[in-house]
Amino acid sequence: MTATAPDPQSDVPGRIMAREMAEQPAVLRRILDEGGPVIRQVAQEIAARNPRFVLLTARGTSDNAALYAKYLLEIRLGLPCGLASMSTTTAYGARPDLTDVLVITVSQSGGSPDLVASTRAAREAGAITLAVTNNPDSPLAGVSEYHLDIMAGPEKALPATKTYTASLLALYLFVEGLRGGDGGAAKALPDLAEQLLARQDEVRALAARYRFAERMVITSRGYGYPTAKEAALKLMETSYIPALSYSGADLLHGPLAMVDNVSPVIAVVTDGKGGEALQPVLDRLRGRGADLFVVGPREQVERASAGFVLPTGGVAEEVQPILEIIPLQLLAYEVTIARGQDPDAPRALAKVTQTH
Repeated sequence: MTATAPDPQSDVPGRIMAREMAEQPAVLRRILDEGGPVIRQVAQEIAARNPRFVLLTARGTSDNAALYAKYLLEIRLGLPCGLASMSTTTAYGARPDLTDVLVITVSQSGGSPDLVASTRAAREAGAITLAVTNNPDSPLAGVSEYHLDIMAGPEKALPATKTYTASLLALYLFVEGLRGGDGGAAKALPDLAEQLLARQDEVRALAARYRFAERMVITSRGYGYPTAKEAALKLMETSYIPALSYSGADLLHGPLAMVDNVSPVIAVVTDGKGGEALQPVLDRLRGRGADLFVVGPREQVERASAGFVLPTGGVAEEVQPILEIIPLQLLAYEVTIARGQDPDAPRALAKVTQTH
């Protein structure tokens, strides 16, 4: 089945976000078919320089994509990684020695001044710099030594959807290229993404359940944790529902006290070691009578209050986040529509955020 979107010429709220979510299978195919060789070439050149450490730099949705890359780099390559604090460079003027450090900056637009300034400073400090953007002509691409184009095409809705999954896939292929892999685990993703998008009616029914939620908690572990953070961001920026994201381990260290049987808890359960590590958290949540919504394998969904079954059979754990976020994008969209708001144009937001 092929996902459909509202007529872009209509005045239906959310028509742009809906159309861009529906484009994701085509974007994933484009990256695999056209972007793969370029990504592998860049990865091979950087691997030959043997970086000793990786720093990841990003904001917002791209920060969640960078966190996904951190898990990949540390698990798949055993390469130490950190998430950069840009203000140390842009506000405080710090100039650490970054010789032989790989600095990866992820940005949809490539236009935020602090990302450009911190990347320029990193390159001057001896770093190998790589920009991952949706705009090869952006200022960020211009100051970076290497660039990966995520090939998502123009994204006009303020909530990022297709650029997020495109960034994840590009980063996965890049990390696989660093380790000499072919990224074969990603080949099934476009077709699976198409199947998920065709289940929008199922998500719409779930959204009716959470239309009047005053708060949500979203949790996961391992590769699913970036998905939890991105889902929380999507819900907050579209529906304005306060959505708090926690690693399952962190949730047990205090925030569990605020969980009750009224505010929904969304658990992203990857099919693999991350999901196994989350089991004690799920047991505690069920014990507290939480309204538990699970995105994950069928056996996990069947033990929850509600949920969405992911087709995880035969899908490697490290690429499941590219699928996990899709029903949660749909949920944010449908909850926002149900609340009478327009997900295309969240209040107080701009597509390119001018942070310094």
